[in-house]
Amino acid sequence: MPDIFDEVAEDLRAERARRLWKRYGTLVLGVLVMVLAGIGAHQSWRWYEAREAEKAGMAFMAAHRAAEAEGADLKSMAQRFEEASRSAPAGYRDLARLRAAALKAETGDLAEALRLYDAIAADSSADPLYRDLASLLWVMRSLDSANPAELAARITPLTRPDSAWNASAREIAGLIALRAGRRDEAHQAFQTLAADVTAPRGVRERAQRLAMGLEG
Repeated sequence: MPDIFDEVAEDLRAERARRLWKRYGTLVLGVLVMVLAGIGAHQSWRWYEAREAEKAGMAFMAAHRAAEAEGADLKSMAQRFEEASRSAPAGYRDLARLRAAALKAETGDLAEALRLYDAIAADSSADPLYRDLASLLWVMRSLDSANPAELAARITPLTRPDSAWNASAREIAGLIALRAGRRDEAHQAFQTLAADVTAPRGVRERAQRLAMGLEG
């Protein structure tokens, strides 16, 4: 008798399973297909990103070598970098814009250089490292023209201890104080920076010379 009941129970389970599959089988298959398609799409996208990054890297290096060549038309090269940035993936896009801005400044088009630096600094999709660098370079290029209060407001966030540009930002902050006529503040800033063993050697040496120059 127990064997008969077991067989009946097994038949009921099988029938229930068939009904459930008939009801939900298509949905389950659809979900599985979507998951597999998603995995495939993700892998394809990673391959595409890697290929595009490689292409962008090669294009960037080719443009960089061309810009460094003797007799290069730097204005044309600036335009080349700016155009490349419009289709390059993240990272190379920011590098290309930074290079374009540097070349524009070098060839006398400071307004366009500052515009590009501003655009990078305000771009929330850009790497924070490049955004901060763009702000630093904007201040450097504006030392002789912008209001000292505006310059100080833009450089101060970059002087925080965890900033990648901390030493350079502190050096520039000292120069801003000097330009504003705050000699004591500038002298103290340069002295502190010159004694900071964590700062790059070149920055420390410049800070030491500036501090000594303010002692006379």
